Amino acid sequence: MKTLKIIKIGGNIIDNEAALSSFLDVFAAIDSPKILIHGGGKLATQLANQLGLEVKMIDGRRITDKATLDLITMVYAGKINKNIVAQLQSKNCNAIGFSGADGNTIISKKRPVKPIDFGFVGDVKKVNIETLQVLLEHKVTPVFCALTHDKKGQLLNTNADTIASELAIGFAKHYQTELYYCFEKNGVLRDVTDENSVIKNITTQSYQNLINDKVIVDGMLPKLNNCIHAIEKNVHKVCIGKPEMLFDTQANFTTITK
Repeated sequence: MKTLKIIKIGGNIIDNEAALSSFLDVFAAIDSPKILIHGGGKLATQLANQLGLEVKMIDGRRITDKATLDLITMVYAGKINKNIVAQLQSKNCNAIGFSGADGNTIISKKRPVKPIDFGFVGDVKKVNIETLQVLLEHKVTPVFCALTHDKKGQLLNTNADTIASELAIGFAKHYQTELYYCFEKNGVLRDVTDENSVIKNITTQSYQNLINDKVIVDGMLPKLNNCIHAIEKNVHKVCIGKPEMLFDTQANFTTITK
């Protein structure tokens, strides 16, 4: 069974021109089939401020009203996505930009309004991999932004970590899927004040113990819930850490397995 690497990058890489270029060098050099998923970075918030649009966040998640959805569609699916695709082409990686609406790849349902009305935010319901499979077989690399659709004409702002895990799950029958979350830390830390306190290996069992011991809290919880969900749905492994983990097996990062 072929290996498929599904890699998600966070805003800290997108916001730093040199870091993004360096990451894309590494990504373009990956020989096996691959898919890239990116978040939005700070650009959407900066443009919202320039346009006088109020930015509302609850627990780190953006409230997406109609005006905000228009803005993030322009930023995520336009400026950021096309910039990444253009850079990959310059590095001899033939890439094509995607939202969940393109090729009907990711269908979501608008999140219920209770207890919080997040607006036009989607929870993934279905992933269709047929179009993506054809592209991968022809050595074309899909690059996904954090937007999906509801099959009724409505785009929805969708968590990029979730998109990455759901794509990995969708491909698990056809490939040995490996899911990588690249961000600014070395991995999951036992002590958030110590960058070197990386928990190198987490299993579904030890994860529960880490939650019970309150080692994993706050913003790391939803990210790791996505990881564990992917592992339980037959994704081969999930890795969390800095981009170096993609080419350096001796790097300090976290691997999650069954």
